[in-house]
Amino acid sequence: MEQPQEDTQPGLARRAARSTREAIRKNPRADRVYRTSVGVVGGTTTALGIVLMPLPGPGALVTLGGLAILATEFKTPGKMKDVGVKAFKKAQAKAEERRNSKRAEFERDTASP
Repeated sequence: MEQPQEDTQPGLARRAARSTREAIRKNPRADRVYRTSVGVVGGTTTALGIVLMPLPGPGALVTLGGLAILATEFKTPGKMKDVGVKAFKKAQAKAEERRNSKRAEFERDTASP
């Protein structure tokens, strides 16, 4: 059976988005409106995520999503997003380690002598 070749070219949607963004960059007024819109949407999403953090649910993920939106146009949120993703992965690994140790402790305590 023949395996499909890996497509090294960006997809059609990505190429269309890239060419649209290049067209927007050429027009200073449209560029300003676009960047402002990205800032408002990304900032609102980030703020919503921060508000949701104390509640049970995906507050941290919503915050990272807002930073990802902002990172499409601004450099600093991209750096903050990278730091946040590293912290999230570290916390996830620590939680996994803790869960595994509790599971092992439970199995040890419930094992028949």
